[in-house]
Amino acid sequence: MPGHESPGRRATSADVARRAGVSRTTVSFVLNNTASQSISAETRRRVLDAARELSYAPSPEARALSRGRSSSVLVYLPPARSLTENIGQIVERLSELFSEAGLSMVIHAWTRRPAAQVWSSVTPAAVLAWDLTDEDAQLMRGTGVRGVASWTGSDAIGRWVTGSRERDAARLQVETLVRAGHRVLGYAVTGADHMHGVSQWRYEVLRRECQERGIPEPAVLQLPADAHGAQTALGEWRERHPDVTGLCAHDTTAALAVLAGMRRVGLRAPDDLAVLGVNDSSAAALADPPLTMVDLDAEITARYIVDVVLALVNGEPEPSAPTGGGASLVARDSV
Repeated sequence: MPGHESPGRRATSADVARRAGVSRTTVSFVLNNTASQSISAETRRRVLDAARELSYAPSPEARALSRGRSSSVLVYLPPARSLTENIGQIVERLSELFSEAGLSMVIHAWTRRPAAQVWSSVTPAAVLAWDLTDEDAQLMRGTGVRGVASWTGSDAIGRWVTGSRERDAARLQVETLVRAGHRVLGYAVTGADHMHGVSQWRYEVLRRECQERGIPEPAVLQLPADAHGAQTALGEWRERHPDVTGLCAHDTTAALAVLAGMRRVGLRAPDDLAVLGVNDSSAAALADPPLTMVDLDAEITARYIVDVVLALVNGEPEPSAPTGGGASLVARDSV
């Protein structure tokens, strides 16, 4: 029956959340007695009653966290050239949400040191990396790190990022350009893309979106993030693909590189080539012309990451993933 748990199964924070009619994050706030959160007495009572009715008890790992043993979450950032405003917003919210859940976030900048050396020097309760091999993740779990997740791994977060989150962005790019009358598209990515696999995933999603609409797959434009190199790459690419009229840029950097190359070869967006990027930024708004962008909701991403990490640390089932990344169109002048 709804609201009743199977005999013999240990109740989880998700069960408490369902019984109380609140989010898992709210359950964490109440049970951790997070002072910074303004939670009504009625909501607090419902959560505590639900926890008591379900005989909910945090796992030994979670109790250890609440007592101050290994209460850190190590966040291993990507290389500096892969950092974006969107990632910065996500990291800021992660810090706030982990703190509200009783965990402290430790940020480690990208280095060429083996990942194992980085996390072993911190001994965290959980590790979140932007690029982590499944082998490293398994090694961490084997030494007692319960919450291991990667932006590019095969775990819940990695599957969502490379799945529905990517689809959300790519679908809106293709929809917007097709709606503007473009039937032959391209995909631009800079050679400085250090995010392993991300550009390939985006391209595959774009290709499927084009296929579903009966238009050719995107013509790939790989160009450097400098004006002279972008001019050369764009000129050669235009000779090979003269029919392309709409370009899906991987991010702000790729979109700006395209604009720089276009200016040098005497082209103008959107008259000669429409340009649409992903992950809005201040630089995109200041471009000439100002770039039309697909933006992804940092709040959705940060909350899902925290929910997954908390579930892993508590030994609970992974939460349901959001249906997308909250993609929205920031309409400017390049499409």
